[in-house]
Amino acid sequence: MSSANNATRTIKIFTGTALLVLSACTSNIKKDSPPIIDTAIAVSVAIPATSQQQVINVSGQIESAQTANISTRVMGYITALKVKVGDRVAKGTLLATISNNDMLAKRAQADAMISEAEVALKNAQKDYDRFTVLYKQQSASAKELENVNQQYSSAKSRLEQAKQMKNEINATLGYTSLVAPFDGVVTQKLMDAGSMANPGMPILTVEQNGSYQVSASVPESLISQVREGANVAIAIDAAHKMIKGIVSQINQSSQFSGGQYLIKVSISDKDKPGLFAGMYANLSIPVKQKSVNYPEEDQVMVPLKAIEQKDQLTGIYTIGNNNTALLRWVRLGKVIGDQVEVLSGLAPHEQFIVSADGRLFNGATVKINR
Repeated sequence: MSSANNATRTIKIFTGTALLVLSACTSNIKKDSPPIIDTAIAVSVAIPATSQQQVINVSGQIESAQTANISTRVMGYITALKVKVGDRVAKGTLLATISNNDMLAKRAQADAMISEAEVALKNAQKDYDRFTVLYKQQSASAKELENVNQQYSSAKSRLEQAKQMKNEINATLGYTSLVAPFDGVVTQKLMDAGSMANPGMPILTVEQNGSYQVSASVPESLISQVREGANVAIAIDAAHKMIKGIVSQINQSSQFSGGQYLIKVSISDKDKPGLFAGMYANLSIPVKQKSVNYPEEDQVMVPLKAIEQKDQLTGIYTIGNNNTALLRWVRLGKVIGDQVEVLSGLAPHEQFIVSADGRLFNGATVKINR
């Protein structure tokens, strides 16, 4: 009996010792285990902006804010062209000359007429002075003095006429030397030396150095919704640029444009680098008044920076189950400034990821910044 009790006591002591050892080992394991690292990517989310504001989309072309077609008011052969396309010219630079031999001959004739008229005026002056003295001495009649006075006035008129004829010839001669009206660049050469220049027919085109603008046509059904000073989103595909502009001018007549109203959209000088006159541009003009041509539902707008490009597809990251990133394929519409319209694939009040502190991928664990 005593032997059995001793055995039982021994088993209990062994079991207790084993539990103490196991507890100590477990405690050491917990102390030595590394801390759990949070691998979730911090992201910022937003809800799509919805707007009842509509836009008018039209196409236009970039042009210089000031362009001059250089032509002459006289007919004659082009004796010299001093510039070529691409040359930069300063205001007053001689661009071309027109033959002017006939006008030089007419000016010589005018000089001769002036000399003749001056001599005639001197003689008439002498006669007038002499007859004035004789009339005072009662040696000449009033009729004789009147006739001499008329001859003197006629001589003055002929001299003035000859001088004005010379001024007209000098003015015409000015049109035989064509100069740059402002600082700019020669963009077109429409004639060569030796060609016959006709009045009003362009010979050269000069575009001013400085700001660009976009010229576009708006249909008559939409022109009433466009306002001067409105902000415009301008997309230039050739330059791969998206810039902003302001409606600076609206033509009030479409008489010669077939129902299309011409508008001008100014471009800031800071956006000028990389642009060239003649590039095509797509304009998005926001309007507050709704047009019957547009649907009534709100536009779903998201920032361009939130859009992901995968080959030919476009997508946007949303928040999936268990706080994971879910890439959603979407179909995009119009671009307005730094926002783009989502036509399908994203609900109006569905959260999407705007930015992330790490590289996102489909199924990545994320945590929302608060």
